[in-house]
Amino acid sequence: MPGILYIVPTPVGNLEDMTLRAIRILREADLILAEDTRTTSVLLKHYDIHGRLESHHKYNEHEKVQAVKERIASGLKVALVSDAGTPGISDPGFLLARACADEGIEVQTLPGPTACIPAIVSSGLPCDRFVFEGFLPQKKGRQTLLEQLSHETRTMVFYESPFRLVKTLQQMAEFFGPSRRCSVAREISKVHEEHRRGTLEEVAAWYDEHAPKGEIVIVVEGAEPSKPRKKQRYGEGEEEGENS
Repeated sequence: MPGILYIVPTPVGNLEDMTLRAIRILREADLILAEDTRTTSVLLKHYDIHGRLESHHKYNEHEKVQAVKERIASGLKVALVSDAGTPGISDPGFLLARACADEGIEVQTLPGPTACIPAIVSSGLPCDRFVFEGFLPQKKGRQTLLEQLSHETRTMVFYESPFRLVKTLQQMAEFFGPSRRCSVAREISKVHEEHRRGTLEEVAAWYDEHAPKGEIVIVVEGAEPSKPRKKQRYGEGEEEGENS
């Protein structure tokens, strides 16, 4: 009987954000794949979970996918976790989920913690329609992507390192306009959670003076929808004497 792959979200901050189902699945799993076994060990110890633990991160996932898939196909229940949040969202997990799905192996993703949803809901910006961009390219293609996104009318969500935050906000102000509204969420679900709202120019200036720490989510309002051009009626604007 084939096994199953569980994608298990883990807390982005407060350990109490773990769901009862996630705890049960980790206890029942034959194998737990972790982005960093040291980080996951802290979580497992907190909930008295004693499953077998192996590393599965961005540096080894390409070489491990086939072997893990075969183990699941042979009947193992495997749970995949990242250091924080939902695997596959700017974290390892996509390759294994795709390989299992392509093989007809059942993949179940548990609902649970992720940083982008609390950030956008708390931002005060429209969250009925949004686009998740994750981390911007650090070099190649960065400016091209920012230029394309300058016309995006939906609210945009980005992940960023605290060390690159000011530079990114300044570049967004350059491409999107300094008065575009934004919100920077920092340390979501942790003791020092912070939400800084304002224009891109204002928030960039704030963090230029107050060096940020921790996990960062940037939420930026979309561009104003361009108004459709009014159709010119036949004969409108013609020079006097035309077509006479």
